[in-house]
Amino acid sequence: MPCHAGWVGPIVPLCIYGFCSMMRPIEPFMTEFLTGTYKNLTTEQVTRQLYPVLTYSSLILLIPILLVTDFLRYKPVIVLQGFSQVAASLLILVGSGVPAAQWAFFSTSFAMAADVAYFSYIYSMVDPRLYQRVTSYVRGAMLLGYAVGALLGQLLVSFGGVSLYCLAVVTLTSVSIALITSLFLPMPEASLFIHGTYSAQQGSSVADMCDSEGRDFTTWAKSVRHVKRMLWRLVLDCKTCYSSMAVLFFCIWSAMGRCGFYQVAGYVQLLWVHVQPHNFTAYNGGVDGLSTLSGAAATVAVGHMSLEWSVWGELVLGAFTFLIAGAIFLMDVTDNIWISYLCFFFFKTLYMILTTICTFQIAKMLNRERYALVLGMNSFVGTILQSILTGIVVSSKSLQLTIISQFIIHSACYPLASFQFFIYASYFAAISLLFTVRGVHTLLHTKCSARGDQAERATNLPEAPSL
Repeated sequence: MPCHAGWVGPIVPLCIYGFCSMMRPIEPFMTEFLTGTYKNLTTEQVTRQLYPVLTYSSLILLIPILLVTDFLRYKPVIVLQGFSQVAASLLILVGSGVPAAQWAFFSTSFAMAADVAYFSYIYSMVDPRLYQRVTSYVRGAMLLGYAVGALLGQLLVSFGGVSLYCLAVVTLTSVSIALITSLFLPMPEASLFIHGTYSAQQGSSVADMCDSEGRDFTTWAKSVRHVKRMLWRLVLDCKTCYSSMAVLFFCIWSAMGRCGFYQVAGYVQLLWVHVQPHNFTAYNGGVDGLSTLSGAAATVAVGHMSLEWSVWGELVLGAFTFLIAGAIFLMDVTDNIWISYLCFFFFKTLYMILTTICTFQIAKMLNRERYALVLGMNSFVGTILQSILTGIVVSSKSLQLTIISQFIIHSACYPLASFQFFIYASYFAAISLLFTVRGVHTLLHTKCSARGDQAERATNLPEAPSL
């Protein structure tokens, strides 16, 4: 489709918005900023009172945002996402004490929950033939923005002698540019889900619309009837999407992988602070940026691999998830910051590869207009799992585990153990076992079916004529 067809206009500002909203140099150094001389918060406060706010708030906000996003036609929610990022950066920069930081993390959780509007906006503005290309552009802009922000922060800290406060100012500037850019996004003429509801029920909708224009029905009654139709279609779409076992298992990995990734990525800075305390020249930003670039390059490479993913995909998920579990376990038992950095590099790269596999496998099996629904549901399930895991691992009312547990293993092989990260490693190991078993079953079933087909074809071959 040529550029003048209209798809470039909305996608360019959307890519700029994604790049600037993700270019946050303070992100890899957030824990050091909060526990340092700027905010003077303790590690205990950050672990138990701040980071859990991000998880629980996302769980509360995700479903309302998912339901209202389509009704508002995406752009208003994207603008609100930009406002929430600016508010979070301001609170982090000028606020003091735990309450201000909690409100900052609450604003950040709104921005995370509103990602569904960011990705759904694409599908409401472009032709379905361009979904794959445009999605790669938008996701690439986000990954590039995060990598540039992390590497920029690392360079400014290590070689420019810039303070973390200046990194927070740069972050505020970047997200402010993103907010301004969101105002120039074109407004979609129709939403995917509501428009699809009318299209799917066009026959009955015409009669309903005629009746609704009568004097016997109020505007409120029309709205209620339309909401009922929309919710009923939501139930039917969920049933259709998850009735396929292949789609279901890829969605399971997407939700469970998202949960584990955000848990590890959210608390790894606290682990690094313990391994290498009071080190202002930490290379958190460099590791985060390079792992993002590596993951982006790996996802592009995976997209060009010629593999029968419907047969081998689940087995690949199981094998690589086992490597993720091993990397986290090594982070758990080492007291060498460079080994911990290297393990996180592999962890993030492998996760981005596997989540890409799940994304395009789900996309192959679903109707295009159901992308936003499945994306939102997977995010919601992942956030529920993350909340449960946070409650088990971090909450002071449950196991009362810190980043480094009171139970420390002293031996030549295990110089120290972080019980929290041991739980994360066990979590990914359980996922690996599930998908390995499922992958072996799928592979054997496919081979047996192929052998049965070959035997049936051999039986049905015409006999040679006798001489």
